[in-house]
Amino acid sequence: MPRQSVFEMPVSKIYPLLLGKAERKGRTKAELDTVIKWLTGYDMDEVDQDTPYGEFLMNAPEMNPRAALVTGKVCGVTVETIEDPLTKRMRQLDKLVDELAKGRPLEKILR
Repeated sequence: MPRQSVFEMPVSKIYPLLLGKAERKGRTKAELDTVIKWLTGYDMDEVDQDTPYGEFLMNAPEMNPRAALVTGKVCGVTVETIEDPLTKRMRQLDKLVDELAKGRPLEKILR
């Protein structure tokens, strides 16, 4: 059976992974939701959890124009050098969640 792409997985599978990463480091669901809203414009309480993650990212109601300031490495990949827009959005969110999990103050994460 072929592996399912992360972009094909429903938000209901991805969101708990992001939340778990944040909560293991003492951060809250509210903080995670704030980071997601800052980047994408989504209110997580209103997101259809069956939406494929790729659609969730590409159809974000309001990608933050300051998203370009999200820089650094995630999984060995430099975020600002990613050319594919969908992959870039995914890695930008990953980077923000990483910063949250590492204890960075929310006001610094939200550039």
